[in-house]
Amino acid sequence: MLIHGLQKMTLLDFPGLVACTVFLAGCDFRCPYCHNFELVDGSASPYCDEDEFFEFLGKRKGLIDGVAITGGEPLMRPDLADFIRKIRQMGYKVKLDTNGYHPDRLKELLDEGLIDYIAMDIKNSFPKYVRTCGVRDMDTSIIEKSISVIMNSGIDYEFRTTVVGGLHEKDDFEQMGQAIKGAKAYYLQQFTLRDTVPDDSLTSPTQEEMEVYAEVARKYVDNTQLRGVE
Repeated sequence: MLIHGLQKMTLLDFPGLVACTVFLAGCDFRCPYCHNFELVDGSASPYCDEDEFFEFLGKRKGLIDGVAITGGEPLMRPDLADFIRKIRQMGYKVKLDTNGYHPDRLKELLDEGLIDYIAMDIKNSFPKYVRTCGVRDMDTSIIEKSISVIMNSGIDYEFRTTVVGGLHEKDDFEQMGQAIKGAKAYYLQQFTLRDTVPDDSLTSPTQEEMEVYAEVARKYVDNTQLRGVE
């Protein structure tokens, strides 16, 4: 397992825990607003190998409690389960970020008790998924399956949407809210343009728009909150 990025300490990425965040390369989506596109297209150079990472974890005992695994799309990695087992053997809890396109692999990890917290991106209402994910075609029933797997997992989780001007409208949050009705938590994250974003024509929604979208979502998920709103 090659590690393509490492945030050595975070108070934000793993709710309730002090953690580090590991970035893995590779993704089956090409979202035009992605902040980590160098991880998606494989252009990022590896940060360290697995042995170096576990040496780092050994030195962090007592300082951090968990490891947040993100990407890219971690569930694309065939060696992910072994990687997580080693992390857990060292006494750390594990949070996994996913785009929701690998529900069977996710369920295998959950059935083995390898995951403590899941964060799944809900990209948009299902009719807009192809455009929002930058792909030619996709089966959104796979996304629905992941939602079901997560909501029935018995562990802590959140769903989240990065809200982008021109990609999201009020009705999209009606549809997304219906898809995750009764979920534990739903976060709306305000998109911000960075140099690494593939499409530099994209814009941030206003604070007022974000608040309207959150009110719509709260009809379906009581615990709907805003993140990164300026």
